[in-house]
Amino acid sequence: MTRSSIIVAGTGMTPFRSPANSPDYVKLAEAAVSEALKEAGLSYGDLDQAYAGYVYGDSTSGQAALYPAGLTAIPIFNVNNNCATGSSALFLARQSIVSGAAECVLALGFEQMRRGALQSQWNDRTDPLEKLLSVIDSRFGPSDAPMALRLFGGAALDYQERHGTPDDVFAAIVCKARRHAAGNPLALFREPLSIEEVLAAPRLYGPLTRLQCCPPTCGAAAAILCSPDFARRHGIADDVRIAAQAVTTDAADSFVGDDLGATVGTGMTRRAALQVYESRAIGPEDVDVVELHDCFTSNEVLSYEALGLVPEGGAERFIRDGDNSYGGKVVVNPSGGLLAKGHPLGATGLAQCHELFGQLRGSAGARQVDGARLALAHNIGLGGACVVTLYESMAGRV
Repeated sequence: MTRSSIIVAGTGMTPFRSPANSPDYVKLAEAAVSEALKEAGLSYGDLDQAYAGYVYGDSTSGQAALYPAGLTAIPIFNVNNNCATGSSALFLARQSIVSGAAECVLALGFEQMRRGALQSQWNDRTDPLEKLLSVIDSRFGPSDAPMALRLFGGAALDYQERHGTPDDVFAAIVCKARRHAAGNPLALFREPLSIEEVLAAPRLYGPLTRLQCCPPTCGAAAAILCSPDFARRHGIADDVRIAAQAVTTDAADSFVGDDLGATVGTGMTRRAALQVYESRAIGPEDVDVVELHDCFTSNEVLSYEALGLVPEGGAERFIRDGDNSYGGKVVVNPSGGLLAKGHPLGATGLAQCHELFGQLRGSAGARQVDGARLALAHNIGLGGACVVTLYESMAGRV
């Protein structure tokens, strides 16, 4: 293996909970880090660096979250890249190893959220999402709806106009998410839903009802990465590695307004996914399992196309045929995804890593994808950042 093939030594994750029923973020982080270190067979003193990701918290919350694990004086970097924060921390951890600056690095993501829809915390300065929101509002008119709902609801309306997609196609996404989450004890929502129940919920924007929006959630997840040499010296299993990874941000297509999918990240996603596929000489058809950013049902539909899982306009058939689940072409969000597992912003990308690490090790229990060898994670943050990560199982390979 080359140094660019970084080993996932261990992961950890707390149950995701509602804000009304959550411990403090320090306790959440401590639990996730402890589990990751135990899985890797390491101590905090073995780490060279740590990257701590969160969106809602004061500066140096990462230090406060990690000091209970050990006071070893290693550099701790705080990361905030909106909803792509966890994967951004993972990218930076991997990059530090690839560069030779470190051999064993921790990536941590946590969030202690408040109830209610996401909103700007700083109203006396430029909103970083102002230009994106203006694109949506210029198309569908001003709205009092929360910012994320305006963005992803507007993208849903745009998609329906393009492809004539019925409302029940979007509703089917959250029903699938709940079915998958039933096998995940760490998920917030594990009760089944019918399409009729989803469509009967209060309509919020476009085709999106309340049950098609991910809930504010609290939780933490962590991953320990190391070089192949470090793994050999410490007897760490090297059966799961990050085979490729890419980070992109907005280009001109996000702001043109011709395609509102691009305004909420499909352009970023398409570019990041293409970099990953090309770097490993594979195609989306080679991937066995995907954890993608389904903050709203509309974004899962859009992401199928952006990741190359279906051709343009092919999402409806993909969903109706069950090709996004067990027995289909690729299992999407076996964890339950953001819609059912929950979405603590800073933790989400690392929760995806935790799920796919288990899938590639064959330890995912009731939600195991048979024969999973290649796994793809997709994590976006508007404003904007997209991280696409390809994980590979090396089990049984020479």
